[in-house]
Amino acid sequence: MINVTIDGVRVEVPKGATILEAAQEAGIRIPTLCYLKKLSPIGSCRMCVVEVEGCTKPVTACDTPAGDGMVVTTDSEELREMRRDVLRLLLVRHPLDCPVCDKGGECDLQDLVYEFGVTAESYRTERFERDVPRYVSPFIRQWPDRCVLCGRCVRACKEVKGVGCIQIVDNGFYSYIGPVPGVECISCGECLSVCPVGALTDSVHPTKARIWQADRVPTTCGYCGVGCQLELNVLNGEIIRVTTTDFDKAPNFGSLCVKGRFGWEFVNHPDRLEKPLVRKDGELKEATWDEALGLVAQRLQQIKDEHGADAIGGFTSARCTNEENYLFQKFICAR
Repeated sequence: MINVTIDGVRVEVPKGATILEAAQEAGIRIPTLCYLKKLSPIGSCRMCVVEVEGCTKPVTACDTPAGDGMVVTTDSEELREMRRDVLRLLLVRHPLDCPVCDKGGECDLQDLVYEFGVTAESYRTERFERDVPRYVSPFIRQWPDRCVLCGRCVRACKEVKGVGCIQIVDNGFYSYIGPVPGVECISCGECLSVCPVGALTDSVHPTKARIWQADRVPTTCGYCGVGCQLELNVLNGEIIRVTTTDFDKAPNFGSLCVKGRFGWEFVNHPDRLEKPLVRKDGELKEATWDEALGLVAQRLQQIKDEHGADAIGGFTSARCTNEENYLFQKFICAR
């Protein structure tokens, strides 16, 4: 363990901890944009700059190891002006379309701009159209001009999912997030879940809603036995998207597969059966549950009596809950 003093607060942290982790242990907030706990820190956004006693220049807190006896200042007028300049530079290429952006109200960049009082575009450059290839997943829409090149999506794809199908392409103002040739996307939406701005948005459902308009209902994904935690975004009784915002919650820690994140449209589909159907005179007609279950029980008993229990098999669905599939398996295997 080592001792670090941050803004006058002495804190003990394990050797190898970063300045940012030490500050969090002391209950002191340092603003970040590119940092995410489950990803490797790269210090690219420069929002987390701090002053360290004995260093001639500020350092990035997210990827600088804390040292024993280190004295750190996280907030000063010089640091605040440096952070304002970072935000001003980001806004050079970032469109101020917050009123129509899907991320409005839950955008990290929007919050930081408001916090540091950046009210005007201090730096300007000529706008230009980027010839950006279609994004790697058809379930995700890409808005290249909103991208702040924090690299979260690239690191999440490579480090969390082990795929590495996207990368930062080109240099300078022409940079954008593009595909890695020869590497196929699995449409898991990991990149979408970690984007701090509105550069990647869900394109499955046409209806959109602000964070305060839709109810976010925590639930468990029913596709497999892992038990991934997710949030159903519900507007007027209809699911419009799935999100994961708690990256500390087991067992999936904010990650989902393509089915868990995008395979929910069947819930509200008009073709989904809401009442049991029984075939009468060659046609399927609506029936009560008692009538339908009674007919099933009668036919199963008849087959068992005539041909034995081994003549009965069953198919179930990945769209049923784990509990329903378990009970169905017990029912079919019963002799």
